[in-house]
Amino acid sequence: MSAVLAAFLDDYSAALRRHVAAPGQAGLTEGYDLGRRALVEDISLLDLTEHHYRTVADFAGTPADPRGAEVALEFLLQTMAALDIATRGYLDGTRRYEQQRSRAEDLAGRDAFRTALVESLQDGFFVADSHGTIVEVNSAFGVLTGYDADQVPYPLPHPWTLSERAGYPQIGTDASRFVMPIRHRDGRERWLAVSASSLVKQENNEQIFVGTVRDVTAEHDAQARDQAASRLATAVGAATSMVEVLAVGLDELRRTMGARTALVAVWPSRTGQPDVYSCGEPPSDEPETADGAPRFTAAPVPDPSGRVSLDEGTRGLLDRARRQPARGLSAITGEDSGVDAVVAPLGETGDAALWVRFAAPRVISAADWALYSLLVGHLSVALQRARNFDQARATSLTLQRAMLGPIELPPRFSVHYEPALPPLEIGGDWYDVVPLRDGTIGVVVGDCVGRGLSAAVVMGQLRTAARALLLRGAGPAQLLSELDAVAARIPGAMCTTVCAAVLDPERGMVRYSNAGHMPPILAPPGGPGRILEGGRAVPLATFETPRRPEATTALPPGATLVLFTDGLVEQRGYDIEEGFVKIAGVLSETGGALPRDVADAVLSRLCPPAGYDDDVAMVVYRQPPEPLHLDIPAAAAELTGLRRDLYRWFATAAVPHDLAADLVAAANEACSNSVEHAYRDAEPGRVTLTATCEGDRVVIEVADTGRWIPTPTDPGFRGRGVEMMRVLTEDLEFGHDENGTRVRMWVTLPSITFPTANPLRGSTRPSALHART
Repeated sequence: MSAVLAAFLDDYSAALRRHVAAPGQAGLTEGYDLGRRALVEDISLLDLTEHHYRTVADFAGTPADPRGAEVALEFLLQTMAALDIATRGYLDGTRRYEQQRSRAEDLAGRDAFRTALVESLQDGFFVADSHGTIVEVNSAFGVLTGYDADQVPYPLPHPWTLSERAGYPQIGTDASRFVMPIRHRDGRERWLAVSASSLVKQENNEQIFVGTVRDVTAEHDAQARDQAASRLATAVGAATSMVEVLAVGLDELRRTMGARTALVAVWPSRTGQPDVYSCGEPPSDEPETADGAPRFTAAPVPDPSGRVSLDEGTRGLLDRARRQPARGLSAITGEDSGVDAVVAPLGETGDAALWVRFAAPRVISAADWALYSLLVGHLSVALQRARNFDQARATSLTLQRAMLGPIELPPRFSVHYEPALPPLEIGGDWYDVVPLRDGTIGVVVGDCVGRGLSAAVVMGQLRTAARALLLRGAGPAQLLSELDAVAARIPGAMCTTVCAAVLDPERGMVRYSNAGHMPPILAPPGGPGRILEGGRAVPLATFETPRRPEATTALPPGATLVLFTDGLVEQRGYDIEEGFVKIAGVLSETGGALPRDVADAVLSRLCPPAGYDDDVAMVVYRQPPEPLHLDIPAAAAELTGLRRDLYRWFATAAVPHDLAADLVAAANEACSNSVEHAYRDAEPGRVTLTATCEGDRVVIEVADTGRWIPTPTDPGFRGRGVEMMRVLTEDLEFGHDENGTRVRMWVTLPSITFPTANPLRGSTRPSALHART
C-alpha cells in the first residue's frame, strides 16, 4: 500500500468515526471533500469501499446496530458523490468524442466524395472568395486555362485575362452567366462559358462564388464565321459598282481576317498591267483619312504617283492566282512556316485576284481556312454581280444618254438634267441643242406627261422628231406645229409641253415659240431677269391651232438666257411665281459668272429641303459680251488692273477658267513687252488691249505706238515671251511699222463634252448628269 493511499484511508476512518459519533452536515461536507480528494489522488473506488466496511465493523459495537450502519452509509454515499459526478462526466465526454469522431470520419468521407466528384467533372470547377480571388480549381479548369490547382490562389486580375479585351466580366464576380475570352497559358485565345453562383458561409457569413467553366471556342468561332459572312454580304449587298463592292468588301474582309492590307488586281484586257484596288495600311507618303478610316485607292499599276505599286514578284503571284479554279485559296508562307499572306482568284472570268497580307506570320487553323473561304466566296460573288451590273448599266446609260441629248454642246452653254426616279438617268423631261448650218443654234426643252421609263420612251421619240425638224430648217413655230401631228400619233404624248428657240449669236436675236411650257428668262449683264411671255400657245396634240405663234427678242451682249422645265419651279406649298422671281434674282447676281456656275446657283437657290420631286431639265446660254477695250499707261504697275479686268471679261464671255488663265498670261506677256521695250530711251507712251468674240473665237489684240525691237538671235535666259505666247494661244500674229507694234492672238472655244458612263467604275452621281463649259 502506498503512503498516499494509507494517509487517505486513515483520514477517511477518522472522519467516518466523527460523523457516526455526531451525525451532521459538517460530517457530510467532510465526506464530499474526501471524495474530491480521492479523485485528485487517484484513489480506487474498490479500496475506498473495502476500507469503509472494515471501519464500520470495527467501531459499530454490534453489527445489529441499525443506526450506526445507516449513518455510515450516508457518509459513504456523500464521499462517492464526487466520484459519481466525475464518472458521468467522463462517460458523457467519451460519448461526445465518439460522436465527433464518427462525424469527422463522415466528413472526411464526404470531402473525399466531393473531391472525387469535382475532379470527375468535364467542365472546369472553381471557388472564388468575395474579392474575386480563385482559391480552388479542379484539373479540368487547369486544362481549359493552363492554370491548375498547384498555383492557387489566383487574385484579380487573373493571369488568363486578355487586357486588350475590356468590358468582359471576370471569373468570380457578381455576373452569373457570361461568355468571356481568355488567353491560355500556351498563348492560344479561347472562349469560356462561365456559370457562377453566390453563396454565404454559415460559420463566418463570408460570400463566396462557386461555378463552372466550359470551352465554347468552337461554337464562338462558328458564330463569328456566320456573323462575318453576314456582315460582308450585307456590306456589299447595296453596292452596285465594282469600286463600291471593293471599297466596302475589302475593308470588311481585312478587318475580319485581322490583316494589314487587302488588295485586288484586275486585268481589264487580260494582258498588260492590272488595275489595283487597295485597302488597309496606306503607303508612308499617304496618311489615312481625316476620320481615321482606312484609305481606299484605285489606281493602275504601276502608278506614276507611287500611291499603289506592286513589285514583279507580287504581280506574278497574283497573275498566277487569277488563273486558279474559282475560290481556291493559297497560302504564302514565311521563313518560320507561318502564313504571311493569302491569295485567291475572284470572279468567274479569270481576270481578277485577291491578295491579303498579315501584319506578322501566323498559324491558320482549319476553322480560319473555312472562314476565309466563305468570305472570299461572298466577295467573289458580289464582285461578279457588280461587274455584270456595271456592264448592264453602261449599256443602259449609253442608250439613255443617246435619247437624252447631244454628246457635245456648242461653247457658252451649260445644261443640267436630273430625273425624279433614280437610278434612271432619264425621264419625261428633255433638252436638245442643235448647231445649224447658218450659224444659228436651235434649242428645245420639253416635258412629257408622267415620269419614269414610260415618259422617257415618249420623250425620246419627240426629241428625235424635233431635232430632225430643226436640221431640216424649221423655225420654232413651224417645229411645234409639226410636232402636234407627231405627238398625236404617239401614245402618251398628248399634253406634252415644249419651248423651242433659235438663237442667232451674230445678230443678237432669239426667236421662240412656246407650247404650254415654262417661259424662258432673259437677263442682261448686271440687270434683272425678265420672263419672255411671247409666242405662247396650248401644249402639243390638245387642240387644233391654225398657226402657232412665234416671238422675237434681242439678246443684249453678255445676256444670260435660261430655258427650263416645271420641275425647277413647281414646289408643293409655294407659288410658282416665287420660283420665277428667284431665278431672275440669281441671273442678275451672276451676270459675270460662267454658265455652269449660273446653273449651279439656280439649282442651289431653288432646291427644296427634300430635293426635287420632279424631273428637271435646264439649259443656260450666254450671249457674247461687248468687246473689251483697255487703254493704259505703259507702266508695269498698270498690268495688275489689266489682268483683273481681262479675267472678269473672260468669265462674262463664258471662257473656261483654264483657258482664261492661258490667255491672260499671253496677253500679260504681250503688254509687258510693250512696257519694257517699246518706249525704251523715250517718253513712256500707252498700251491698248482689245478683246472680242468672233463666233467661237476669242481674239486679243495688243498695240503700242513705240519702236519695234527684233528678237535677238541668242536671247539668253530671257526673251522667251514670244514662244510662250505661241504655246498658250492657237495662233499669233505680229505687225509693226512707224506707227507702232500690234500683236494679235486668238483661240477657239472648245465644245462642251457631255459626261458618259464608265463601264468599269459606274457613274459617280447616279441621279444627275452635268455638262458644263
